[in-house]
Amino acid sequence: MNVILMQDFEPLGFEGDIVDVARGYARNYLIPKGLATEATNANLKALEQRKGKILVKRTKDKEEAERVREKISEITVRVKAKAGEEGKLYGSVTSRDIAQHLDEQGVEVDRRKIIIDEAIRSLGEYEVPVKLHPEVAATIKVVVEEEEKPQDESA
Repeated sequence: MNVILMQDFEPLGFEGDIVDVARGYARNYLIPKGLATEATNANLKALEQRKGKILVKRTKDKEEAERVREKISEITVRVKAKAGEEGKLYGSVTSRDIAQHLDEQGVEVDRRKIIIDEAIRSLGEYEVPVKLHPEVAATIKVVVEEEEKPQDESA
């Protein structure tokens, strides 16, 4: 079944693309969620009229992603975490933690765009990729430091 994507959808394509998918996938998931619409003659004509706006939006999104990439390249994210003897963390540093630290520094990045292949579970420096736009990627420098331990007052 051919459908027209109504917004960018990572596994299939970009807004305005016409893709062929299984009928059940289209009827039960894509269309009810507003991600796609059936590729009828009327919808194809409407798409032709929207093409210009879609191109302008894509260009604007790409320019914004490049601006964010410039900001990210200048930032080092410092995360403080509780660690054991050999520098092993009691938890892990997640994309949510990194997104929160970026937000505190004035750069808003969706946590789903931060790609952590393997959980960060020890102290040190890491290069974490971020997919800001299908054509724009960046790398965040993340430094995981040990949290200051409170001084023992009984001594």
